[in-house]
Amino acid sequence: MTYNTKQKDIILDIIKKQKSEFTIKDIYSKLNNNVGLTTIYRLVDKLVLEGIISKTIGTDNITYYQYLEKCAKENHFYLKCDKCGKLIHVDCKCINDLTNHILTKHNFKSNKEHIIISGICKSCE
Repeated sequence: MTYNTKQKDIILDIIKKQKSEFTIKDIYSKLNNNVGLTTIYRLVDKLVLEGIISKTIGTDNITYYQYLEKCAKENHFYLKCDKCGKLIHVDCKCINDLTNHILTKHNFKSNKEHIIISGICKSCE
């Protein structure tokens, strides 16, 4: 199924403006119910597969999403605050040591473009 380009652009624009986590219902309400929930779910699922947004299940069993800004640098990852939902982009070569350890010791090749480490930011401490 193809999406109406105008709807897709509007939804993506709203997603990019989100400063923290959001739900499908958050997007739906910002669209004043002018776009169907099914269309939003399908587009968001596609964006997750493309690595444009992340998807997590909160401790409240609600699915949250967050826009991941593109980065041209090779050594990057994200820190995500469990309290405020803020996503912090980090450029640091130490991620290579971690991904190499995971590969050699645990036989698992991680996707370096989508590494998110959860914790609590300094503002929320």
